[in-house]
Amino acid sequence: MNIRLILLAALALNCTCRAVETAAKASGKEVPDFALLDYKGRYYHLRQSDARAVVLFFTGNGCPVARKGIPKLRHLQESFQPKGVDFWMIDSNSGDDPESIGKESWEFHSKPLPVLIDDAQGVAEAFGANRTGTAVCIETTGWTTFYAGAIDDAVTEGGEKPVSENYLANALTQFLGGKPIENPKTSAHGCLISFGSKEALSYTKDVAPIIQSKCFGCHSPGNIGPHKFVNYGKVQNLTDMIQEVLLSRRMPPWHADNRYGSFLNDSSLSIDEKRTLLRWIQQGAPRGEGEDPLASAVAPNHDWALGKPDAIIALPAVQEIPATGVLDYRHIKVQVPFDHDVWLKGLVAKPDNLRVVHHLIVRNMKGPKSDRQNADDNFLLGWAPGSPEMFYPEGTGKLIKKGSYLEFEMHYTTDGREEKDQSQIGLYFLSEPPKLVLKTRSAVDPDFQINPEAEDHVTTATYVCKKETILYSMAPHMHLRGSWFKYEALYPNGEKETLLSVPHYDFKWQHTYALREPKHLPAGTWILCTGGFDNSKHNLNNPNPKMPIAWGDQSFNEMFIGFMTLAEVPDAKPVASK
Repeated sequence: MNIRLILLAALALNCTCRAVETAAKASGKEVPDFALLDYKGRYYHLRQSDARAVVLFFTGNGCPVARKGIPKLRHLQESFQPKGVDFWMIDSNSGDDPESIGKESWEFHSKPLPVLIDDAQGVAEAFGANRTGTAVCIETTGWTTFYAGAIDDAVTEGGEKPVSENYLANALTQFLGGKPIENPKTSAHGCLISFGSKEALSYTKDVAPIIQSKCFGCHSPGNIGPHKFVNYGKVQNLTDMIQEVLLSRRMPPWHADNRYGSFLNDSSLSIDEKRTLLRWIQQGAPRGEGEDPLASAVAPNHDWALGKPDAIIALPAVQEIPATGVLDYRHIKVQVPFDHDVWLKGLVAKPDNLRVVHHLIVRNMKGPKSDRQNADDNFLLGWAPGSPEMFYPEGTGKLIKKGSYLEFEMHYTTDGREEKDQSQIGLYFLSEPPKLVLKTRSAVDPDFQINPEAEDHVTTATYVCKKETILYSMAPHMHLRGSWFKYEALYPNGEKETLLSVPHYDFKWQHTYALREPKHLPAGTWILCTGGFDNSKHNLNNPNPKMPIAWGDQSFNEMFIGFMTLAEVPDAKPVASK
């Protein structure tokens, strides 16, 4: 190739890149990130899409315009998805629930288009979608919109005519071709989306009480949250960030699908609370009249959340943590300092150095050597970020026998400088033996093998209730490639019930989900734990998607454990063996 042709090719490439940049910056403003569940409970996160563009189509049950748009949207998906365009339908109608959305999807053949549920209506408001039938195109390089409006010009309020302008198809063709968008905004003519009350909201009356109840515990002086919500000015300065973490489901840190189960330690915002915060931000974050509730709020004391313990046991020596490197687990033995058996009504951990304590597990051993044969029976406490600080359920307890040992399993991570730690645990005693012995059990699969680049490697494990059992809590455990996790009860009569669904597992928050009402399980019930691993490049936490992965202690390895706290009913007959 001669030099003249090379220069011409370079010039053409430069023009194409400029055209793509022009198309990408049609709106000029970066759109907010968001994450939603579809009506089946599957998780979708905008910033995790690897498409060149994402098309949002706002829909709603019963809207004739939205229904007529579905076959058109499916046709566009067939044409443009192979070219790098994702299509997501979004239902922002406040009265549409997962069951009715699923029925509408089946009747009008929306599959394979996913239908996501914008239950707090925050996505619709953030993108200015006031009507169903609105399509919004987002480019994923700068995360800006390049088209918003109708699919085509066929439908208007009360009328319909042959299509003469294919607005959405034209915009996508021009974007993918690197050309400016000729018509970046049109009017959608679908059904109005009802956003409820139009009443003006205020910080003092509506917003500060929610923040004080659901956010202040962490986001206050001396506590773990990075931003301190101490007055209106601080909150107002963070409204863009608050909107993003609410829309993307990062805060508050709670990952259970609220369609399954009710939990004592649920830290999530209700739909109404979330709507209030997002709508207040959309209204410009007005302060309102009156005193600032946060200015006089007292930060919670997390010294000992359950009160002063009956006994405190610390690591016997200060642990030296190097500045760098991957550290093996440390198993540190401490002889129980009691001359009699002790029944516990609660046990809490107090990590000394949160910069380096990744997790802390305490087991009760008969002797100074670890008894790995009965690890579940020995388990007393597991702590990681997100672990609840709660007494054991009423009427239950755990036994520590005199002369036994406590084993502290300490997992430390380095933070770039030498550190020290001497973590403690606090013990709370019962005055008499409990009616039920609380036990920790688990469903485990130690033999999985995850292939490189696997996007959804599914693993299962089971636990069998040999006697009538009362289930109190569940705690899924995976590492950085963990994607989702589900607990199901398979009853002896053939029925099945979802006990807990975690559509988006987040390794940074090791939640224990404590049931508000304990679940009674008949003898012969199987607990089925199912989960998925994302070993692909789409998983932003993945250390190396090109590696095959198996079981291992370190975070860059994997685990699959469904922990449970439960109690067998005394004198209950065991299930007959087969």
